[in-house]
Amino acid sequence: MIEDLWYKNSIIYSLDLDTFMDANGDGTGDLPGLINRLDYLNSLGIDVIWLAPFQPSPNRDNGYDICDYYGVDPRYGSSGDFVEFMNHARKRGMRVILDLVVNHTSNEHPWFKEARRNPDSQYRDWYLWSKRRPAGWNKGMVFPGAQKAVWTRDPVAKLYYHHRFYDFQPDLNMDNPHVRAEIRRIMGYWLQLGVDGFRVDAVPFILESRLKGERLRFEYLAEMRQFLQWRAGDAALLGEANVAPQDTQRYFGDGRDGLNMMFNFWVNQHCFYALATGDSAPLEKALKDTSKIPDASQWAVFLRNHDELDIDRLPKHKRDKVFERFGPERNMQLYHRGIRRRLASMLGDRRHIELANSLMFALPGSPVLRYGDEIGMGEDLSLKERGAVRTPMQWSGERNGGFSTARKLVNPVISKGPFGYQTVNVDAQRRDPGSLLNWMIRMIRVRKECPEIGWGEWSLLRTGARGVLALCYSWRGNRIVVLHNFNRQPQQVKIALEGEGSELLVNLLERDDSRVDKQGHHLISLTAFGYKWFRVGGMNYALRRQPATPPSKR
Repeated sequence: MIEDLWYKNSIIYSLDLDTFMDANGDGTGDLPGLINRLDYLNSLGIDVIWLAPFQPSPNRDNGYDICDYYGVDPRYGSSGDFVEFMNHARKRGMRVILDLVVNHTSNEHPWFKEARRNPDSQYRDWYLWSKRRPAGWNKGMVFPGAQKAVWTRDPVAKLYYHHRFYDFQPDLNMDNPHVRAEIRRIMGYWLQLGVDGFRVDAVPFILESRLKGERLRFEYLAEMRQFLQWRAGDAALLGEANVAPQDTQRYFGDGRDGLNMMFNFWVNQHCFYALATGDSAPLEKALKDTSKIPDASQWAVFLRNHDELDIDRLPKHKRDKVFERFGPERNMQLYHRGIRRRLASMLGDRRHIELANSLMFALPGSPVLRYGDEIGMGEDLSLKERGAVRTPMQWSGERNGGFSTARKLVNPVISKGPFGYQTVNVDAQRRDPGSLLNWMIRMIRVRKECPEIGWGEWSLLRTGARGVLALCYSWRGNRIVVLHNFNRQPQQVKIALEGEGSELLVNLLERDDSRVDKQGHHLISLTAFGYKWFRVGGMNYALRRQPATPPSKR
């Protein structure tokens, strides 16, 4: 079966239902509210909507503690509302991926309730138990600032159960084939309702095995991929696996038995180091370190997401510089490894914000945009932990930012300071030609006009200027050159290109084309935090070389 590789060149938008748009006025966002905002997402240029968990949940961890994998939490609507949402998204040509949270369940899930109550239950072996508290019971916590253990005694079962995350999220036993079969049923259910794939939460922990001599069992991932392709040949798995570059190949597999996509956490952390210091050399190395992936696979590149900005894989001296620049106050930091802030508030300078977003769209992979970042939303540091970056979407200057008519909201909307909804909102920016929102719409359009970034091969160009990243993409005879200046001072760079059309670089953003000098070099001036996108040879040259059929299949 030929796979449709749509995920290699898509703009992905990440949102939480509860904080996006409230249609019924109860203070919590819902599916009807999202349906009402699909035209906005369509006008923005979004190809794929990634929905955070919305299944029934006690909601002690933003919905990542699921107690029913086959339904919709009543706060967000009904299964019928979900089908209606899928229909409206399809009509607008947008795909949908869901969070697949199967490393753990809620401790209120019927499976766990039965497992703890009855030692003879089939569900007892669906979880991980120990009669005695195991060695390392307080090691390997995902949230070390909020967790005290990964093994906790259950008073009902009178046994210790394993949980990588909070103690109300017991881990499933993936070594049990019945558990893996149930996960496939969960996937099949949502695929039948029309979704295009899953963002797989906590992939390394899903693959952990308790069998003797085993650590990570990648055949479990291959089972999931095989089922996905059998049920829906064009569906995709986007994995959350914050691992070192040398370990990524095992998660991608050979391109057919692993993840279709992975978030490039390694590049993300080095992006923020470059943004904090102006030094792009480590970022260049990070790009090289993650360059070898199967042809059918793709990176998901991002700036911010629903969690803290994790910089734990940077060496301490580099991590300290990022903290100093973007999270200097203690309440801005989380678990000594991350920053619980939004992009716009961290960077501050509009030029810096544009540079960062231009960089995201120009990096190898498919860009993932977090809701609200397109208008430059800030955070609420008075909220606990990662809740700081999960405030309601700011639609207008009306009460509650146009998110809801309720008096009490699921999270308070930002109402004070430079990021308050009165000044930072969609309605105001939509009518301002110079707004960040309109700039973002323009950049997404330009990115879509550059399929070379998603499909092509890339190389680093020498510029002769420290702190300037230059990338050249080549695909089917067409080339794109993108340059980003991380310096606070203007820079002039010199680049040399070879091949047909290299004498002309046509600027895709403004009237500032470049022709080679007598020595065959392009001399390009970049402002402080400046960026430029060029098409080699210009559009007419590119059109002459376009294939007759679109690149939807390979």
